[in-house]
Amino acid sequence: MRVALPGRADGSAIELFDVRWLEEEPAGWRAFQALAGRLGIGLGWHYLLDLIWITRNLGPVPGLTILDAGAGLGVLQWWLAERGARVISVDRQDRSDLPGRFRLRYRVSGLRATDLKPLAAQVANRWGDASRGPGKRVAAIVRSLGSAGLVLLTPKAEGRIWLYRADLADLRDVESESVDAVVSLSALEHNPPDVLAQIVPELLRVLKPGGVLLATLAAAEGADWYHEPSRGWCYSEESLRRCFGLPHDVASNYGSYAEYFARLTASEVLRDNLPAHYFQSGDNGMPWGIWDPKYMPVGVRVTKPAAAAEGEAPPGAEVS
Repeated sequence: MRVALPGRADGSAIELFDVRWLEEEPAGWRAFQALAGRLGIGLGWHYLLDLIWITRNLGPVPGLTILDAGAGLGVLQWWLAERGARVISVDRQDRSDLPGRFRLRYRVSGLRATDLKPLAAQVANRWGDASRGPGKRVAAIVRSLGSAGLVLLTPKAEGRIWLYRADLADLRDVESESVDAVVSLSALEHNPPDVLAQIVPELLRVLKPGGVLLATLAAAEGADWYHEPSRGWCYSEESLRRCFGLPHDVASNYGSYAEYFARLTASEVLRDNLPAHYFQSGDNGMPWGIWDPKYMPVGVRVTKPAAAAEGEAPPGAEVS
């Protein structure tokens, strides 16, 4: 089933998510849930919807080069690699000491030498840890060597991942028009609107003509506002159009915000599958596991044209 709203022929759209997708694709969201469990990854309360929307709009991925913007250690990059994609995984955080459970299952490299420590360096770090006594250091290095052996010998997923530590507004090590698609799972919302407007053109720069940018974010029914528990911005429709360079003929269902939000808050699937980490703290987007959504998740799809038409604003430019 096609998710993107009807509108322009290129499929560009702004779409509030519909919880009825979870009823349509129970096997799909349960597969994401299972993968996250195997990898020890905590999902956001609405990520099952985000993942369904991205993967439906993305289509088959074997052989594609996909940039995951703001990936962290999130589940999407690993799902893509398992399906044969080549993933450039970008984040500001340092992931050079990547845990062994990821190295064990996936072909992971650093885009630059500093982006991922070699296995030997991890083993050496265990030995040089001054906080451990000699006996504990020997035990740690034996465990590390065993893990390193498993990493080297275990068959890996078909795809490949390159970790890249960078600001999303400056992807200088990624060539222009070099990736088939850009995806971003609930990451861009951690930037205020003025910064988001600087990031989008850079994401579109590295995207091939005809390629698609798929980003999930948080939606505000009215004006932009900052959701402190999740440390993210909720964007108005106008802000999303301005930041992503989408004119007013690009389809949007923001006019039905109240209807979609009512269905979201009544969702038994999301409520009953609220990840365990929400029950362990009051400092998160769903404090102490109390089901109380404050905003709608939204997806923005932008298709990069082969060339801008004469007089047309380029993608990422502000529209009035």
